[in-house]
Amino acid sequence: MAHLTLPTANGLERYDLCAPRAFDAPPPTTFNRVAFSAAHVVADPFATGDPWSTPAIDWDRTLGFRHHLWSLGLGVAEAMDTAQRGMGLNWTLSQELIARSLSDATQTPGALIACGVGTDHLDADDDTTIDDVVRAYEEQAEFVEARGGRIILMASRALVRAARRPADYAYVYGRVLSAVKAPVILHWLGAMFDPALEGYWGATDHSQAMEVALEVIEANVAKVDGIKISLLDKEKEVVMRRRLPAGVRMYTGDDFNYVDLIVGDGFGAPHQAQSDALLGIFDAIAPAASAGLSCLAAGDEAGFRAILEPTVPLSRHIFRAPTRWYKTGVVFMAYLNGHQDHFTMVGGQQSARSIQHLSELFRLADAANLLTDKDVAADRMRRVLALAGVL
Repeated sequence: MAHLTLPTANGLERYDLCAPRAFDAPPPTTFNRVAFSAAHVVADPFATGDPWSTPAIDWDRTLGFRHHLWSLGLGVAEAMDTAQRGMGLNWTLSQELIARSLSDATQTPGALIACGVGTDHLDADDDTTIDDVVRAYEEQAEFVEARGGRIILMASRALVRAARRPADYAYVYGRVLSAVKAPVILHWLGAMFDPALEGYWGATDHSQAMEVALEVIEANVAKVDGIKISLLDKEKEVVMRRRLPAGVRMYTGDDFNYVDLIVGDGFGAPHQAQSDALLGIFDAIAPAASAGLSCLAAGDEAGFRAILEPTVPLSRHIFRAPTRWYKTGVVFMAYLNGHQDHFTMVGGQQSARSIQHLSELFRLADAANLLTDKDVAADRMRRVLALAGVL
């Protein structure tokens, strides 16, 4: 079995990889939860421009990864924060990404996809009004719906800047939702993911913010498929889930507590008793997510937990504070597992995590049986270690 030398808090230590083992799960089937994976983008390592100012995408590898997710029965949440939206991926590139992915999805039987709509092309300043925010949302929504896409209505940095009271959020969402053709997924992204979203829904207290979000949903229930919340707080998600109107789904975005939230607690109506999923960590653990969800669909909760609970320490490590740098760990997993031939990211964000962080990620991925080919993964880890000066 492969081994390598990894840095630890006590210096360099030999690490022997675990023996590979197959997931003991039924073959992929129709899941009994809606399951989206937010998907990363693969940078073009041969682009001549400065990666911080002129990001470039390897379209073949990027789209190939989406087909990988679809082949496992997972949906694709496109052009979200996992794709470095607003952190390297601008609206111009996002438009091309959305158009290409939607085109591929129409040619892929059973492919599930929804696309992020935000206001990131709006250069917000102190003079930005909430009507400016509405128009920005509407422009992106029209782009997605004109191509037959479903919408994930992302949280808006510009709205935080322009809003003066909770009623401004209700106004903006009411205007935008009244104009969309089909129900959307709302997205409440916590400040740990994006500090610029502190105070979303017009309140820094999450319980007060939740009241505003629920009022928006209740006032526009025909246009809301569900809401994804990413607060990394299990209890807050459960509290909100139990109050959702009939037919509105809770999509967990909790990359710390997804196992329990997806299983659910049996309290209330079905849509209030369990969470569906829209998770960034599913990008990194897609085979395990698929196998576990297949178990759950077959009524085997113990099998679901046996597969997915070992992935939680890895997810908590990837999403540790500063949480917004989690994309580095997600892309590193794709590199280790052969979905791309390099560890280069849009915006140069491969440098956002330390070599110690990446080494612990490697150990946790191995322990969770998430390295597809351990010899290949070990060789790639050695290359990254050497680049960091660990010989």
